[in-house]
Amino acid sequence: MSEKHKLLPAVYLILEKGNSLLLLRRFDTGYSDGSYTFISGHVEEKESFTDAIIREAKEEAGIIIHKEDLEIAHVNHRPHKNYIDVYFYAKKWKGEIKNNEPNKCDDLSWFDKNNLPDNLLPHVKYVLSQIKLSESYSEFLGTQ
Repeated sequence: MSEKHKLLPAVYLILEKGNSLLLLRRFDTGYSDGSYTFISGHVEEKESFTDAIIREAKEEAGIIIHKEDLEIAHVNHRPHKNYIDVYFYAKKWKGEIKNNEPNKCDDLSWFDKNNLPDNLLPHVKYVLSQIKLSESYSEFLGTQ
């Protein structure tokens, strides 16, 4: 009998201000350094997706988000990496956004939705294209 594979759960936070999105550039993490992504992270054992993104928002950007201010933006499966990614919108947050993890992030900036950086993580870029099409679920195969 073979052991079942395990999916790795991750969360992403889409913060909007006017026509801009908040992105951070990965730095010295060992994974896609120099690429932009959203506030994000792994869901810890016995942690809910919403609790994980609330924790990540505080850890990475120093902001407080309440569960009732979150809504699902998209769910993406990356079968080639065994990831299931849940993207959230936060309708509002408390606190001033700041880079709380300069050892992992060397830029935290707002970018115009129509002029996003070229070095956006490929699966994040793909998910944004799916959200634009009003899709709630997608599968990123690593080749799009």
